[in-house]
Amino acid sequence: MPPYLQKGDTIGITCPAGFMTRERVQVCIETLQSWGYNVVVGNTVGSNSDNYFSGTDGERLKEFQLMLNDDNIKTILCGRGGYGMGRIIEKIDFKKFKEKPKWLIGFSDITILHSHIHSNYKIATLHAPMAGAFNDGGAEGEYVLSLKNALEGKKIKYECAAHEFNKKGEAIGELVGGNLALLAHCVGTSSDIKTKGKILFIEDVGEYIYNVDRMLYQLKRSGKLDKLAGLIVGGFTESKDTERPFGKTIDVIIKEILAEYKYPVCFNFPVSHGKENYALKVGVGYKLKAGKNKVILEE
Repeated sequence: MPPYLQKGDTIGITCPAGFMTRERVQVCIETLQSWGYNVVVGNTVGSNSDNYFSGTDGERLKEFQLMLNDDNIKTILCGRGGYGMGRIIEKIDFKKFKEKPKWLIGFSDITILHSHIHSNYKIATLHAPMAGAFNDGGAEGEYVLSLKNALEGKKIKYECAAHEFNKKGEAIGELVGGNLALLAHCVGTSSDIKTKGKILFIEDVGEYIYNVDRMLYQLKRSGKLDKLAGLIVGGFTESKDTERPFGKTIDVIIKEILAEYKYPVCFNFPVSHGKENYALKVGVGYKLKAGKNKVILEE
């Protein structure tokens, strides 16, 4: 477990994947400073890139590596996800990080980073809101504030309403997961996760319904769903259907794929690409209780 932050500690902000303007990060910078932290902003934030990425693979790798190795930077917040972490993950040197872990924050494409670190080094990371979530009043909302609480070391306890497809029960295990597409893409790589006895959470954005079905079958066929302690289904926002409809909702697809399993399942948990995105510590033990009227997830 990396050390929690103290007032005056420094947070580095970098964009190891997609491009993000400096303006979109400004509220995040000011908010982190108001929480009592110093902020160092990398050159990949608002870079001069003329394409999708926040810099070349080499530039993004170099900046991330520098922040990872810098003892003065106690936490790294990824400005955004998008796509790009998978292009550099194999070249990151985690030797110093293993000796002096620090909190690494992000979601979406950053799922690869979480999975890679959990699988190879068993060090906890934070699946949590990134810089863009601080805008439009988000900095005062409960989801961004859940990141603040996590960084300060406050014990996590979240609740949400029960869903008609939930499977009631209790589960205890390490929490792993993140973006469904990235979890599926990690299968067979050095970033692949072992899920036996663990609580898995999934979410995604902008996917065709048939593609969600395909990715879930990828997890099922590769054994990722077989021996879970429990499963948390987050938001599948901005989903799309084909011209000839797939014929099922995403919730129904998930319900049917999980029909043979007996472990607890929670639908509609507030982890997503939308505003509803609680900070979750990946690789940390949690208790999931799916009850008749509500669901509780706590450390």
